[in-house]
Amino acid sequence: MSRITRRLAAAVSISAAALAVALPSAAQAVDYTALGDSFSSGVGAGSYDLSSSCSRTSNAYPAKVAAATGFSLSFTACSGATTTDVIANQLGPLDSSTDYVTVTAGGNDAGFTSLIANCTILNCVSSVNAKITWTTTTLPGLLNNLYSQIAAEAPNATVIVLGYPRLFNGTTCSSAFGISTSEMAAANDLVDAFDTVTAARAAAYGFTYKSAVSQFTGHALCSSSPWLNGLSWTLSNSYHPNAAGQSSGYTPLVRSITG
Repeated sequence: MSRITRRLAAAVSISAAALAVALPSAAQAVDYTALGDSFSSGVGAGSYDLSSSCSRTSNAYPAKVAAATGFSLSFTACSGATTTDVIANQLGPLDSSTDYVTVTAGGNDAGFTSLIANCTILNCVSSVNAKITWTTTTLPGLLNNLYSQIAAEAPNATVIVLGYPRLFNGTTCSSAFGISTSEMAAANDLVDAFDTVTAARAAAYGFTYKSAVSQFTGHALCSSSPWLNGLSWTLSNSYHPNAAGQSSGYTPLVRSITG
């Protein structure tokens, strides 16, 4: 072998070795865990084909994100979960290799859905205003408990905290049966209080907060294209995102971070 040939062979060998170092032998799947309550499990968005007990559906944003990106999904969000339930029952998949976490939490601690449902029977303005006070005084501690656990269990993850949408646009229709404009305004004020508190607590832990308020604007109940269910005979579906709310509301919020 000539000197030139040997030098060329050595150069090719070095280049190949460098490429092997630069590129892993097999691409690692992105590890995504979806935590939270019914807004993450997909209540109100269709058939609960992924879990009947937790009302998880493939129409929910975690499944939509995973299907679009090819992420490996651990979907533990469960209908009815409080912040304490998330800590106790949903954090198992988290570890140092977790890449992304999404979470909605706090609404069940406040009893939000049943509170709004009661507005159809009684004037609920004072009750909702009391819950706004609860949101500013008690919710921060509950979120601190949850977020500190997520940070400890998934120290390398990008954590995306999602908020809740305003339900009403100030107009009445059958979907908002029995709810006055003053009650609608109070309910929206409660969502805004949640938005402010949750954003602040998420920021304190270095998490990314994505408000749902702007994303759902123009798609509240009684709009021409609602992304939310109104009062339903199946009470659990009431005042939750429908399939469009999951796919066009929440999914883009997550994808704006994950790509």
